[in-house]
Amino acid sequence: MTKPLRVLVVDDEPVSRAGIVALLRADPDLTVIGECGDGASAVAAIRRDEPDLVLLDIQMPEMDGFDVVRAIGADRMPPVVFVTAHDRYALDAFRVHALDYLLKPFDDEAFERAIRRAKELVRSVDAARVNRHLAALLAERGDAAPGPDAWLSRIVVKNRGASTFLAVDDIDWIESADYCVRLHAKGRVHVVRETMQRLEARLDPRKFFRAHRSGIVNLDRIREVQPAFHGDLLLVLTTGAQVKLARTRRSALEEVLGQSL
Repeated sequence: MTKPLRVLVVDDEPVSRAGIVALLRADPDLTVIGECGDGASAVAAIRRDEPDLVLLDIQMPEMDGFDVVRAIGADRMPPVVFVTAHDRYALDAFRVHALDYLLKPFDDEAFERAIRRAKELVRSVDAARVNRHLAALLAERGDAAPGPDAWLSRIVVKNRGASTFLAVDDIDWIESADYCVRLHAKGRVHVVRETMQRLEARLDPRKFFRAHRSGIVNLDRIREVQPAFHGDLLLVLTTGAQVKLARTRRSALEEVLGQSL
């Protein structure tokens, strides 16, 4: 007897997520191993649990479905059924690259059809083809994940018409400021017109960690971790700066560090 496929559900809308889980649990060929309400938790769960199949919402705040694929890497991402409400561009790309998708709101027939195709794909053990499709999709969007030698090593900081170069290794932590970011480095603050999401995607995840929605820290600068309110933690840096670690990001940091806090 074939073992049920292990499925992870990622959707930031609780009602939608519950509906998907209910449909999956009605299929004896599938076992739901987890639910995630945000992209960061999804990345941690995929790395930890290695599901056979992921149902992945596209429109999520902070870290969307494409960011999840980019963070895992197209070559390591399990087969995906994308879920979207209105991303017409994405649907066109899925058709071109033969990726499965569900358009909200979907009926039981559309759900069963997408899941049936996904099961056939997983059972065929053609992971290489799946990964090529994901890589092609990211490349078409201009979001191809950088290789190990392509992470940012310096950032251009513009000030009064002059451009200076800031070594990424000198950055202690980064905070968001509307459509800009503040780079804290060697006692100075540099403002760069860039979004947190795009900058995070270009930083080496082995060195920089998204501690919460508005903060990224250099892992080498963390001196200690202290308890805070409502289950949050404080990351105390070697400079004395304190950066909040959201409780939803704790497991992801433990995953990166390879040990519990």
